[in-house]
Amino acid sequence: MDAEFVYKDGTRRRKSAKSGGQAKEHKDQLQRLREKDPDFYEFLKEHDKQLLQFGDEDIDEDISTDVEEGEDEAEVDDDDESSDHEIKEEKASKRVITTEMVDSWCNSIREDGKVAGIRTLMRAFHTACHYGDDKKDDTSTKFSVMSSTVFNKIMLFVLLEMDGVLRKLLKLPSSGGKKEIVLELSRKKQWKNYSHVVKSYLGNALHVLNQMTDTEMISFTLRRLKYSSVFLAAFPSFLRKYIKVALHFWGTGGGALPVVSFLFLRDVCIRVGSDCLDECFKGMYKAYVLNCQFINAAKLQHIHFLQNCVIELFGVDLSTAYQHAFVFIRQLAMILREALNTRTKEAFRKVYEWKFINCLELWTGCICAYGTEADFKPLAYPLTQIIAGVARLVPTARYFPLRLRCARMLNRIASSTGTFIPVSMLLLDMLEMKELNRPPTGGVGKAVDLHTILKVSKPTVKTRAFQEACVFSVIDELAEHLAQWSYSVAFFELSFIPAVRLRSFCKSTKVERFRKSLRQLIRQIEANSAFTNEKRMSLSYMPNNPAATSFLEDEKNAGASPLSQYVSTLRHRAQQRNNSLMESSVVVGENSSVFGNKMIESDEEEDDTQNKKGTAVFSSSWLPRSGPKDQQSKESGEEKKKKKTKELDEFAMDEDVVEDLVLSDEDGSLSDGLSDEDDDGKKGKPPLHPNQQTKEQKKVSTKTSKKKKSHANKSKKRKRTSSN
Repeated sequence: MDAEFVYKDGTRRRKSAKSGGQAKEHKDQLQRLREKDPDFYEFLKEHDKQLLQFGDEDIDEDISTDVEEGEDEAEVDDDDESSDHEIKEEKASKRVITTEMVDSWCNSIREDGKVAGIRTLMRAFHTACHYGDDKKDDTSTKFSVMSSTVFNKIMLFVLLEMDGVLRKLLKLPSSGGKKEIVLELSRKKQWKNYSHVVKSYLGNALHVLNQMTDTEMISFTLRRLKYSSVFLAAFPSFLRKYIKVALHFWGTGGGALPVVSFLFLRDVCIRVGSDCLDECFKGMYKAYVLNCQFINAAKLQHIHFLQNCVIELFGVDLSTAYQHAFVFIRQLAMILREALNTRTKEAFRKVYEWKFINCLELWTGCICAYGTEADFKPLAYPLTQIIAGVARLVPTARYFPLRLRCARMLNRIASSTGTFIPVSMLLLDMLEMKELNRPPTGGVGKAVDLHTILKVSKPTVKTRAFQEACVFSVIDELAEHLAQWSYSVAFFELSFIPAVRLRSFCKSTKVERFRKSLRQLIRQIEANSAFTNEKRMSLSYMPNNPAATSFLEDEKNAGASPLSQYVSTLRHRAQQRNNSLMESSVVVGENSSVFGNKMIESDEEEDDTQNKKGTAVFSSSWLPRSGPKDQQSKESGEEKKKKKTKELDEFAMDEDVVEDLVLSDEDGSLSDGLSDEDDDGKKGKPPLHPNQQTKEQKKVSTKTSKKKKSHANKSKKRKRTSSN
């Protein structure tokens, strides 16, 4: 049966007889605990007296004081309703957090490290992270954040200090650690007592990460959570969610957020180990594929940054990475095999798209980074076969950019693994095609950047600019290929056929620029052949002798061969051509991977600077899902747009300032008008952008027109007076 109790303040509350039994049972449990484990009981008595001071009213603490529906509503009189209303107002006033309360909690944690203060602060942190959620007010929640100042204080202290507090509480090292430490700790009493605090910290931080929209806030939060990533080993569900969130920010974030997200993922893989490697490797590869479906000059640097991140993460565990790399390379081979068998446009399109080519670039980078390791070396051969098959799939001049890209990848693999790959055949076949042998019929044409395209249009193939770009690129890649073996005993034999075919093209072409470049390359090949033949005349062993690997080793370290020196000059010229193309065609995107330079900084300096930034960010008036935040985000978006347009105008003004063509008048009135403007003090100003000159030009034109009219009127008066 239910009983009604009247408390000292005059309020009434219904309570079931079951609650009294629960209180008595709990007291019995505490008594048994005191007899069984007196040390732990003394620990509770010292750190958490509220748990031992237990009564019947505590059972009823979390029960709602609202009047029950149905028959109970008829029995409660007006006095009870007024008393319930007073209790609600009193609870609401108790739930408001002030800055003084937060400061007192933080000071008590810093000075004494009391568990009660930590639990109170974590309840406030929970309220702060869930502030503004789309749900009804939870009466069991003891606190509420009422101002942005309180929210910022709670967030900053917890994110900056809580990792150290938890490690001190659990008696862990001040930094670092791996999964084994946490698993060993989970079997101790300390973890059973304080694991809920760790879980609350990680869970609430994950929730607020999903609510944030400002990249600087997200970066600061992830950077601080990275130090607590070892605790994720004890919570597999949180581990999966954190990986998913970090992968999303890595693939779609801007500014420094991709770097911070990658560092978080890498730290999780190192700390947690095999429990998250598969998920991180698969997720990062999928995110990379989604980002590299389209490419241009502005996005090229960002794609390179993503490639470097994937390659760096694979280096955490090469044996696990090999299994994933084998599967993904096999998928590329199956796509190529389908194209070779069916020979349809749709099958060719699957191969000749940026997604496929960028995947080949990624695995080429992996082989170059880890090709000498026993785990990754077996992948070099199948990847080489796939790249060679892609280059020869459609042997037409329109796909010359793609073939050159494939030759570049093969040169990188050969250089990193020390394996000979016949790249010269792919390049020399291009020179023998009719599009490069006959004179251009499409005019000069626009400059072609072969690094940002896979296919050119039919009119572009007939232009002079395309022919020059292809021939010079072939010369560069062929020289790179031969320079790799310029210290080999067999250089004369492997360079003989390329030299013959180069002489043939030099005779057939009618373009003097091509002849000059080819003759220079042929002379360098002949000089290098003489260089190696002179050295190998004194050898007494056969070429298949293992001692041949040390042939010209000192000269190789010094880079003394003629081809090596020639290739260094070619690289410098190619870099100049690429820079000229980037400066003329790229206005946006040159800063797209500037954040990658931040990885060079030391960790301590980076932490100090980023902590200052985080303090500045959380000092704003932002609250989760509050009205001012939406308005603030809109204002910040408009400010970013204005700033971006201003930067573009300044960039355009610095690069290409196009002034309107002004024709001088016979009587010099226009020049007089401009001189008047200069006299007003505007002579020293820099020229304005065309879009910014319109108002100034209007003023000048109006003044000059007035002066023209006045000058014409004066001339008429002079004629009249002279006639009179």
